[in-house]
Amino acid sequence: MILRISLQERLVYRGDFALGTLMRFLPIVTQVFLWYAIFQTLGNRSIAGYRYEEFVAYYLLTMVTRAFSSMPGLSSQIAGQIRSGEIKKFLIQPIDPIGFLLLSRIAHKLAYYSVAAAPFALVFFLCRNYFPGWPDATTFAAFLVSLVLCFLLGYFLEACLGLVGFWLLEVSSLLFVYMLFSFFLSGHMFPIDMLNDAEPWATIVNTLPLQYLAYFPSAVLLGKIKGWALVYGLTLEALWVLFFILLSRYLWLRGTRRYSAYGG
Repeated sequence: MILRISLQERLVYRGDFALGTLMRFLPIVTQVFLWYAIFQTLGNRSIAGYRYEEFVAYYLLTMVTRAFSSMPGLSSQIAGQIRSGEIKKFLIQPIDPIGFLLLSRIAHKLAYYSVAAAPFALVFFLCRNYFPGWPDATTFAAFLVSLVLCFLLGYFLEACLGLVGFWLLEVSSLLFVYMLFSFFLSGHMFPIDMLNDAEPWATIVNTLPLQYLAYFPSAVLLGKIKGWALVYGLTLEALWVLFFILLSRYLWLRGTRRYSAYGG
């Protein structure tokens, strides 16, 4: 019922999804020209195993993966409810707040992609020559699994940041730092393969869970991660999801014990 109502609400007032999604791809044009100039300067040699066409395809795919993993306003919403006292409703009603917000976000993504599917299809059709072709069934299935996991990882990670509000109340500075690091270290700005020869940064980035928010699913679909490396990556991504699920539960239980129920 929560999922159905949330989906209906979003389909009613978010009719701008289609146009907004199409406009979202416009910055990619700048990236296309930038990397075209770079590859021309290098004599069309590959960079970190990526050809020019694969770079463009990678940026297009990160738009998809980031749309799955990004949770706009989630952390600030949770922290705001704690600060204002609105969180009390979850203490007196038989509704799990983490599950309630998860269903709301699922509805958000369903509404988004049901409306934005046409703009996505148009952009990918126009840029079809940048892609090497359809991946095999195993690669595509692994890509879909990685997308689901990146959605869950993005949700529970940001839920944990919001639940820190039980201790800090104001988490805007923490969120700013997180978003800054996430933009660079998730692979949204460039494929993190480019750091393979830059130690210790490569080890640090590969240790963090941020790569699964954008880079990993995109690299899987492009065939950059195969075999045991793919199995290892999916397993590690699932373990990170489990870790943040448990951490969110721990923060909720510990936070509600010290909560003073102040606010409006």
